[in-house]
Amino acid sequence: MAASKTQDLHILFFPLMAPGHMIPMVNMAKLFSRRGVRATILTTPANATLIQPTINNLPIELAIIPFPSAAAGLPAGCENSADVPSPALMPNFIQALAMLSQPFEQVLKELHPNVTITDAFIPSTIHVTSKLRIPQLVFHGIGFFSMCLSDALSSFNHHETLPTETESFVVPGIPHKIQLLKTQIPDFSKFGKEMQDSLLSNKENATRSYGVVVNSFYKLEPDYIEHYRMVMGRRAWHIGPLSLCNEDNIDRDHSMHADEECLVWLEEKQPDSVLYVCFGSLSVFSVEQLREIALGLEASKHPFIWVLPKVVKTDEEMDWMPEGYEERIEGKGLIMRRWAPQVLILNHRAVGGFLTHCGWNSTLEAVCAGVPMVTWPLIGDQFSNERLIVDVLGIGVAVGIKEYVMNQDHDRALIHAMEIERAVSCVMNGGEEFEGMRSRARELGKLAKRAVEEDGSSYLELTRLIHELQGLSP
Repeated sequence: MAASKTQDLHILFFPLMAPGHMIPMVNMAKLFSRRGVRATILTTPANATLIQPTINNLPIELAIIPFPSAAAGLPAGCENSADVPSPALMPNFIQALAMLSQPFEQVLKELHPNVTITDAFIPSTIHVTSKLRIPQLVFHGIGFFSMCLSDALSSFNHHETLPTETESFVVPGIPHKIQLLKTQIPDFSKFGKEMQDSLLSNKENATRSYGVVVNSFYKLEPDYIEHYRMVMGRRAWHIGPLSLCNEDNIDRDHSMHADEECLVWLEEKQPDSVLYVCFGSLSVFSVEQLREIALGLEASKHPFIWVLPKVVKTDEEMDWMPEGYEERIEGKGLIMRRWAPQVLILNHRAVGGFLTHCGWNSTLEAVCAGVPMVTWPLIGDQFSNERLIVDVLGIGVAVGIKEYVMNQDHDRALIHAMEIERAVSCVMNGGEEFEGMRSRARELGKLAKRAVEEDGSSYLELTRLIHELQGLSP
């Protein structure tokens, strides 16, 4: 779409201050900007320093509002969920988000955007945009399958009538036969008041907004895109995978930086031989669970790259490793104690599987790379994503998590090394079932890339959305 046709459309993007929400929303701003739309990203001072390097040389503006850390009882400079020092302070972070309404309104009055795209988890934005008569679209950061599953569960409440926690049930009213355990569904009545209020605001943002933009593509979950639109009756546009807007970075030459030493290590490995292990930036594990993961990876006899998650008690950080472990895995396992270039790793020819927490961004990145998964959900939409990966798409094997734990400080049931080895072997070893899984994963990777190409389903969907938003502008 020519810039001359879209330059009068100004969209303000307001992402939640959390890695899994900021990254795709910044990528979304890049997509709109490349189509000639004026794009402004609204964020806070500390988060602006994270965003700015990713939009250099692009005509994307930054608008800054203060984050009320001190007023909400947070440490100075704590402006991102990844920086909250303890789960006990998450209600304070949610409280701080609720205090952003007035500065958000002030920015809208100053910039006069035609449309806002706001994160569903920032409270009360719909009240501000409705007051100022600015159309608001919402971004959830999850896929259609999760939204449909959540709606079905909240509508029917079938799981509440189950007599035991060990009995599974079929989720009614959705296109596929999906079975869940009662323990895999969050009990919102046990959430604190701040979280309950945030979830209510989230729902209000979505139901009262003009529609929803979704980081997905049609061929990934066609039944659920149609279900969301036709059965649930809501406007939605699939414009992903958003990570592919940075595709040029994947194909760059392999001049390695210090943070990419793993890519040098991968060059020495056979195609599809390495398991990549990463549980996202917010996952927390006990020392005992880390030991079991270590032993399970070793027992699988496959090379692996493991990006370490947090442990429950930071003073025990060095106590988790089995005696002699680093010596035994030398040359076979690479343990990374900091950030890793996940997209580059997943797209390396040596990587043949991904042990993941099933966050939506990580799930999509694996899909785009054509890599099958071992699923280990922890919180949020991750249990829904596991069912999509395993039951609907057939590109993964579950490690066996049976319980949603709301507070990551609390102990989860231990997943033993033997169970981890079993799941890893199912994905990484040969066999007819494995080959079918890998073939399906590779085909989805090709479909993902086609979706964002000119005249692909997501490209055309973005064109339709831009045209519609132009029609809303005065």
